[in-house]
Order: sequence, then C-alpha cells, then structure tokens
Amino acid sequence: MSDKVYAVSKVVGTSKKSIEAAVENAIVTAAKSIKNLDWFEVKETRGYIDNDKVAYYQVSLELGFRYEK
Repeated sequence: MSDKVYAVSKVVGTSKKSIEAAVENAIVTAAKSIKNLDWFEVKETRGYIDNDKVAYYQVSLELGFRYEK
C-alpha cells in the first residue's frame, strides 16, 4: 500500500427533495470537475422555509480527493 496525499474542497449542495439528495447533487456535480474523490463529510445542514413548509435543503460538505503521484 502506498502513501496518499489528499486535498479538501468545500462545496454546498441543494435539493427540494431531501438532505440526502442535496449531498448527492453536490458530489455528482463536483465529480465532473474533480478527479479521485474518496470521501465526504457533512459540515452543516440548513434549509429554506416558504409558506410554513420546507422549500429546499442545503448541505455544506467537505470532499476529500487524492492527488495523483
């Protein structure tokens, strides 16, 4: 097993459906630009209320990705 070096990128995903969908949206979109994604950590969860109902969910993530040697 070789040693690895990681970088961390902060992103925010949103969804009208759920927190899980907001996480998925963030990862799918980031994966189009960032190679070697290995892990994520949810740092903050919040949402927006409209007419006394949840209008959308917002999730702040840190994504870990490996540098290529």
